[in-house]
Amino acid sequence: MNIELTARQRDIVQLVRQQAPITGDQIAEQLGISRATIRSDLSLLVMLNVLSAKPKVGYFTGDAADYETQEPSCTTLSVKEVQEKPTLLASALSVHEAVVTLFLENADTICIVDENKRFIGIVTAKDLLKLTLGNPQAGAMPVGMAMSWLPAMAALSPDESIGSAVRTMLAHGLDGAPVLTESREVAGWISKTAILRKMVETDV
Repeated sequence: MNIELTARQRDIVQLVRQQAPITGDQIAEQLGISRATIRSDLSLLVMLNVLSAKPKVGYFTGDAADYETQEPSCTTLSVKEVQEKPTLLASALSVHEAVVTLFLENADTICIVDENKRFIGIVTAKDLLKLTLGNPQAGAMPVGMAMSWLPAMAALSPDESIGSAVRTMLAHGLDGAPVLTESREVAGWISKTAILRKMVETDV
């Protein structure tokens, strides 16, 4: 599987190749843009192992540093080919039931759905811990009180490309995202781990 790098990402790789170690601020300055603008680019390049990063030192070329010299191509895989089975819970159920579900399903994230099984948000172990610490009554609360709302644009569709999914997740700072049908039913869940696993399987 090959995710096509943008022209700016290839420029970043070239700068790192020539000047490593180089900081994100130095890269941004040489490109004439802000550090915030290239944050998602740097995250993607590190995730693909095109670059490696050392705190307080800067960026170096990674083991896949020749990635940007490959013939550009869009990934041939769609989200539905990589997605995992989602863990679902109705919004009316309790925080206690959410905790039990996380453990029984060995999940990191639960997709919360309404009475019509439409997606409305997510709950993570961190959300539940934050709500229950020092609050003995929290277990009886509706899980919706612990729920995190996701921007509508952060949801993925089954037929979009993995490259598009990665860019969406990086843009919103997400480790995973729901895959929704047109009627907003949860078709699956996709995570950075699942994407990286697929990359290894397909020998990127």
